[in-house]
Amino acid sequence: MKKRILVFLMAGMFIVSSMTGCGAGNSEPDDYVTNDGYEVASDDTAQTKVDPSKSISKEDIKVGVLYISDPAEGSGYSYTHDLGILGMQSNLGLTDDQIERKIVDDSDTAATKTAIEECISDGCNVIFTTSWGYMETTAEVAEEYPEVYFSHGTGYMSNGKNFNNYFGRIYQPRYLSGIVAGMNTKSNKIGYVAAMDTSNSEVTGGIDAFAIGVASVNPDAKIYVAVTNSWFDPEKEEAATKKLLDMGCDVMSQHCDTPYPMTLAQEHGVYGIGYNSDMSKEVPKACLCSVIWNWSAYYTAAVNDVIEGTWSGDNYYGGMAEGLVGITDLASFCAEGTQEKVTAASEAILNGSNNVFDGELKTNTGEVIGSEGETLDDATITSGIDWYYENVVVVE
Repeated sequence: MKKRILVFLMAGMFIVSSMTGCGAGNSEPDDYVTNDGYEVASDDTAQTKVDPSKSISKEDIKVGVLYISDPAEGSGYSYTHDLGILGMQSNLGLTDDQIERKIVDDSDTAATKTAIEECISDGCNVIFTTSWGYMETTAEVAEEYPEVYFSHGTGYMSNGKNFNNYFGRIYQPRYLSGIVAGMNTKSNKIGYVAAMDTSNSEVTGGIDAFAIGVASVNPDAKIYVAVTNSWFDPEKEEAATKKLLDMGCDVMSQHCDTPYPMTLAQEHGVYGIGYNSDMSKEVPKACLCSVIWNWSAYYTAAVNDVIEGTWSGDNYYGGMAEGLVGITDLASFCAEGTQEKVTAASEAILNGSNNVFDGELKTNTGEVIGSEGETLDDATITSGIDWYYENVVVVE
């Protein structure tokens, strides 16, 4: 898979001009839980990979995609995934009628199953479900339709056959964006709108990586986190943003679907750090940088594997080195020295001397996570972070 991703990412760069990279890897966390209740080891010895069917010709491919919101609304999560789908479509030369999109609340399991089954009835033989809440339903339906390829974004479940999981080391650019925030706050109050609380490692790990980045350049700053308990809720995201701004936060960050933390930051004359896609196009006076995904790298390779008959069922987990994640160029109005700090940290991540979650990490409740000379493994980062770093304050 890795070689094909390299080719297609380069071919698809014109689709997402702000997202750069030289390929995407398919290494995975040490332990991925499958929907059969056992673990798939990183050396692939725990179970035999099964090709669920023979190759499917490009003309017969039909891709179904589930989104939690309309990609046309804003520059958030679903918008960025759809950029990846469009990139895949262009790279592989698929027609519009070979893509079927569904917008479904990922907390509604019945609606999720109905949407997936509608895609199958309409002839979809590859289905991407892009949000955490779709995971268990996708796992169940995959067992019912072994001839269909299912791929779930975020989460951790897979069966090593016709159902895999894809995600990336988003904590790497989160750390870099924390450096940007720490260098550019004047109040030492940084706001963060979070979709979920510490029960969700994806969100919490991102917050912690951001907080570690802030602390590396500004030990006096605090990160104030407001949780919406929803992957997509415009009203709650707007209210959470306003609360943080009213507290005096002068840099806003986010893990939520709408761009409210950014748009309201600009309205208040303070800074913001975008997420998912480059949000400077919407808030050019506020956007210090954005943490971005290049999903086309994965989508192109996954569908091409089906076409070529080389689908393995392996989970996918790429990072900065593979071009799946990164940050945009910094705004010209960033504080002096910001670029130098980010450049040095980027090089350290890429050469392996900084893995973000290194050594002893102090939580905001006084506990110590990790050990000197060690780093948290990817399995822990993806599914075992249920604590906040020491400079994080939860806003009720």
